[in-house]
Amino acid sequence: MAGFDQDQNDVELDHPQQGPEIPEGNDPVTELSKKGYNYLKEGVLAEAQAAFLELLELEPKNNYALVGLGDVSRKRGEFEKATAYYQECLRQHPSNNYALFGLADSYKALGLYHRALEIWEEYLKQDPDNITVLTRVADAYRKVRNFALSKETYLNVLDREPGNAYALIGLGHLYYDFKDYREALKSWEKMYARNPEGADIRVLTSLGNCHRKLKSYAEGIPYFEKVLANHPDNFYALFGLADCYRGMNRSLESLDYWNRILDFDPNNKVILTRAGDALRSLERYNEAEVSYRKALNIEFDLYAVLGLALVHKARREFPEAIQSLRGILQNDANNPRIYQEMAECYLELRQKDEAVRILSAFQRRGIKNSQINEMMNRLR
Repeated sequence: MAGFDQDQNDVELDHPQQGPEIPEGNDPVTELSKKGYNYLKEGVLAEAQAAFLELLELEPKNNYALVGLGDVSRKRGEFEKATAYYQECLRQHPSNNYALFGLADSYKALGLYHRALEIWEEYLKQDPDNITVLTRVADAYRKVRNFALSKETYLNVLDREPGNAYALIGLGHLYYDFKDYREALKSWEKMYARNPEGADIRVLTSLGNCHRKLKSYAEGIPYFEKVLANHPDNFYALFGLADCYRGMNRSLESLDYWNRILDFDPNNKVILTRAGDALRSLERYNEAEVSYRKALNIEFDLYAVLGLALVHKARREFPEAIQSLRGILQNDANNPRIYQEMAECYLELRQKDEAVRILSAFQRRGIKNSQINEMMNRLR
């Protein structure tokens, strides 16, 4: 089943960047530069933009104005407009660090990670020890799935600054993305240890998700509960708790959290299917069927169809179960469980030959499965 893993709740902390140092002076250019950057620091973007545009009228190639306008656009989320200002600044002032930084960040925001890397590498030629840029480079390598260079760069940052939050967070994501959940856990535990009481909710859900993946469900539960203590409707914490209880075969608790998600997201087909699974485990078959059918009314979901088939099977409605299972074979022809469930239904109907036939069909696919093989041996 499609999951809701941590990559959908990526911990991206904002790397602060100081504005450029403006030379002392009382002339109009200096005053407008100071005014614009003060407004920018305060988040008063309209006034900052007005000051920088007035400055451009005085000096059309002024680097403070061009970078400032790029920063205003970037803070507004207008990244293509921001790149135009930064590029214009670099045409006039090719080595301007602030324009390089802003341009790379804008490319990153647009998902153009390879371009961002080119710019950051250019920046590092001038300022090779800049920790903020090094962590951004490591992040970009992670986004383009270059594990080796990303890890090397994060570790480089941590060698220089052992507790760097951005490197620890990024390294955790890197390991998580490549399914090394134990190492991811170590990185996020270091972040958590710095401030256990005030830990960022995204760090808490990351820790919980690592335990989910490692099947150490009981250890993941406290992290998700910490999130819910202050954010009772946090989707990722509710999902994490429900899935942990599901993994521990505690269907009643699992159902409670699935239902809490459905209270504010009633048309989520994945959650409806998971709720159906919990209800089926509790032998509340009529309610399970309703939940599966709600999911299927939204969109086809293989697991909802499988759940519905298992409801039919539990009710001893074997022909209906077989029909549902046959319907999903074309979408998931390599799933051994479908063949096994169908074979069991045929055996309940005393159709041993059909059971053998369906198991043989799976074996002909060249996939080894001990349960299918054992069942086939018993039938023979």
